[in-house]
Amino acid sequence: MPGALHLPGSELRSRAAVELPDRDAEIVVYCWGPGCNGSTRAAMTLTEMGYRRVRELIGGFEYWAREGLAIATSAGRTRRDVDDLTAPVTPSANPRFPVPVPAREA
Repeated sequence: MPGALHLPGSELRSRAAVELPDRDAEIVVYCWGPGCNGSTRAAMTLTEMGYRRVRELIGGFEYWAREGLAIATSAGRTRRDVDDLTAPVTPSANPRFPVPVPAREA
């Protein structure tokens, strides 16, 4: 994710004070995807360390990318197409789910 700081769980306690000096800063932790609980553990660790505004990104990087949000790669910043299997889709915005047209009265 653009602007993200990678702090592996095994290094979080030792690096947090240097990398995250403001304990009132808003911090969002995330994992690779919804099957990982490392972000939950990281949020708990940071909270125990006195950080007051810690949030967890549910779905992790996988859902971030699948919802078409910006990602940073070695080639630069990019986005992928929205995956309608994971991203919220309104019926009128997706031709696979047409909006029913009410019948006209005679």
